[in-house]
Amino acid sequence: MKEITVNKQNSGQKIEKFVKRYLTEAPLGFIYKAFRKKDIKVNGHWVHKDHIVQEGDVVRIYVTDAQLADFSKPREAIKQDFPYKIVYESENVLIVDKPAGILVIGDATETRNTLARKVLDYLYFKGEFDPNNHIFVPSPAHRLDRNTAGLVVFGKTDAALHELEEMFKERNNIEKRYTALVSGQLFGEGEADAPLAKDSESGMVKVTPISKGGKKALTKYKVLKNFEDATLVECELITGRTHQIRVHMASTGHPLVGDGKYGDFQTNRIFKSIYNWDRQFLHATSMTFLQCRYPLKELEGKTFMSNLTKEEAELIAHLK
Repeated sequence: MKEITVNKQNSGQKIEKFVKRYLTEAPLGFIYKAFRKKDIKVNGHWVHKDHIVQEGDVVRIYVTDAQLADFSKPREAIKQDFPYKIVYESENVLIVDKPAGILVIGDATETRNTLARKVLDYLYFKGEFDPNNHIFVPSPAHRLDRNTAGLVVFGKTDAALHELEEMFKERNNIEKRYTALVSGQLFGEGEADAPLAKDSESGMVKVTPISKGGKKALTKYKVLKNFEDATLVECELITGRTHQIRVHMASTGHPLVGDGKYGDFQTNRIFKSIYNWDRQFLHATSMTFLQCRYPLKELEGKTFMSNLTKEEAELIAHLK
């Protein structure tokens, strides 16, 4: 039998989710059978799998020592300070300034050197995360591409992460703006309103009619500065599709400078040879929280900013 006391980080989630996060390697059939057999109790009482646990509750999971060893796999973490800029931190939320070149979450090619791992290392260093008691794992509420710099928000508690994810999904009470350098001359303001879909085989996102599986996508943009063969623009995401800004700007005939996936080969070659620039110029520069529900009331009305990187600023200075 394993006994766990619910802390503030884990409070507010369903007992089913709590158990799944504790027994990370357990088959779902085993967990559901444990509920049916009343082998999972809260404060000494059997509960339904939808029961919400609260801080201070004592959860008992009746499993053998061998099963516990098989089913609970410690999360990797190394105690070390955070190497990047922290824009905002509270007991619920962590907002960090991600550099270009690092993944937010690992993929098949990279699992350790990610922003999410570095956040866990930092919280372990501070004593706010225990890899050996990882029922809740602080996680990002959204993502940026590897080569996009800027603001990324992490939920440090289950309740905060859930609410953040809902806000990013609904898009009604959060405003995200990006700074992008696009090829060619743009003027004034405009919008790209075109549904998008990701091709499972190529991994490319394409403008696709809704009748053929596309999802509604809207990007607004306005010109910040014109150069001879490029334009600095501010893009606002009204929806949040994968590669949305990159695909939408390319669909207008003005792809992001340096974008090897959706950009213009000739423009990219010129910027590489003259300025040694070889990644998409896209930076998540601001995030504004409007109306917020508990436990994110602390963010209501706040705007967080990320300055252009040294390399981005130098490129703009050269273009001037």
